[in-house]
Amino acid sequence: MKHSTEYYADPRPPVSLFTGRGPDRYMRGLEALAARLVPALGRLGPGHPPLPPAPELRVRVASVAHPAPDVAEVVLVPQGPGPLPAWQPGHHVDLVLDPATVRQYSLCGDPRDRSRYRIAVRRIPGGAGSARVHALGPGDVVGLRGPRNAFPFARAERYLFVAGGIGITPILPMAAHAHRAGTPFRMVYTGRSRESMPFLDELPEGAIVRPDDEFGVPGADDLVGGLAPGTAVYVCGPPPLIAAVRSGAGARNPVFSERFSPAPVVDGRPFEVQLGEGGPVVAVPADETALEVVRRVRPQTAYSCRQGFCGACRVGLLRGEADHRDRPTGGSPRGGEFALCVSRADEGTRIIVDM
Repeated sequence: MKHSTEYYADPRPPVSLFTGRGPDRYMRGLEALAARLVPALGRLGPGHPPLPPAPELRVRVASVAHPAPDVAEVVLVPQGPGPLPAWQPGHHVDLVLDPATVRQYSLCGDPRDRSRYRIAVRRIPGGAGSARVHALGPGDVVGLRGPRNAFPFARAERYLFVAGGIGITPILPMAAHAHRAGTPFRMVYTGRSRESMPFLDELPEGAIVRPDDEFGVPGADDLVGGLAPGTAVYVCGPPPLIAAVRSGAGARNPVFSERFSPAPVVDGRPFEVQLGEGGPVVAVPADETALEVVRRVRPQTAYSCRQGFCGACRVGLLRGEADHRDRPTGGSPRGGEFALCVSRADEGTRIIVDM
């Protein structure tokens, strides 16, 4: 999900950034580089050291609102005494809806207020996690893990914030922090239509609102035109939006991105996964993940981010050599485990996992 990745230009004609299509091919080498940079960037957060991992908590739903027709804004408060764990802009939490349904959501409230957390979730057709969140009501109790940081907010002389649709959630606290600190920044918020874009009333003064139905699908110049060298660019949204920002930012401007969909398999080779000693063997094609294949056999297999950082789908690695492609964040150490959502093995080999 995340961070500094690269893409190859797609010759197809442009489509809406909110259809889930468009250029989205990533270079594994830069992903690995980003993974090594993430811990260092976390230490560069705005005046804060990295946060220690927090245990699972039970939290209560205080309120549910709908800032857009298909978006649920959920406010969570501690079930017991004491404040919630501290967090920084860019942090997310794992919402434990049941043992097999764990989903990550960006915190989009005020980090200074530890009496509550706020998340916002867009309903995804057929999405089990979003459907469960949209069914929550005041008084319901759910599990919560974190917060943890997979989208670190680093100090910079100036910022450009670009948000697409529900991607506004991690961007809002970043922009608010920059505003309080007096750091120069520019903000661009895109979406299908104004009606579909939550939190328009919370944008900082001067933010550029650019819905597709009024201005058309934005290109790189619309998003990053006139960018001063050395500006830190933070973008969250659909893959085509991230690709457009990266194509226009140039080499002199660091780009940090977060996405809400799994990355495509890059440099994949077929291998086999055996589910326990003496268990069934499943073949993983070059263009699919082990998680996709395993869930056809074991539909209740837990997963969440599908991008290799949350740890929900990690299983014990009993035998075999793994090509680890996950990026553990604080509170999610890899250990002797295998991340079904992204990790792989050498072509034609077999690994045995503890399932």
